[in-house]
Amino acid sequence: MDNVALVCVAVLGILLFGLGLSISVMRFRENTGTGCEQDPGNRLHKLVRAHANTAEYAPFLALLFLYLGARSPSAATVSLIVAATVCRCLLIVGLLAWPTMAKPNPFRFVGALGTYLSGAALCVMLLR
Repeated sequence: MDNVALVCVAVLGILLFGLGLSISVMRFRENTGTGCEQDPGNRLHKLVRAHANTAEYAPFLALLFLYLGARSPSAATVSLIVAATVCRCLLIVGLLAWPTMAKPNPFRFVGALGTYLSGAALCVMLLR
């Protein structure tokens, strides 16, 4: 098993579970049991969106990383695994670090586009 692939899977897991924990802490502090304001500038709303987006992509990416990482991956494959992981992190920064999600920002754009491109390329790698 490739160690870089394992580290990238761990990073995705930390993102997913860390965001989940952050939501729970925020809900406890704000005494909010469920839901959140639909304001794109609301911190809880941004956390919920970041967690949901991560939950949509991280599991399949982790599966790709583990499968490809177990098959003596080429340098190109490992580079795509790292790129996909970095892009997921950039997207989270883009969702949380800006004052609002109502306007696009470069981190979100690069994170989303990079996720699509690297994820698609990794899927193609499955066919080789």
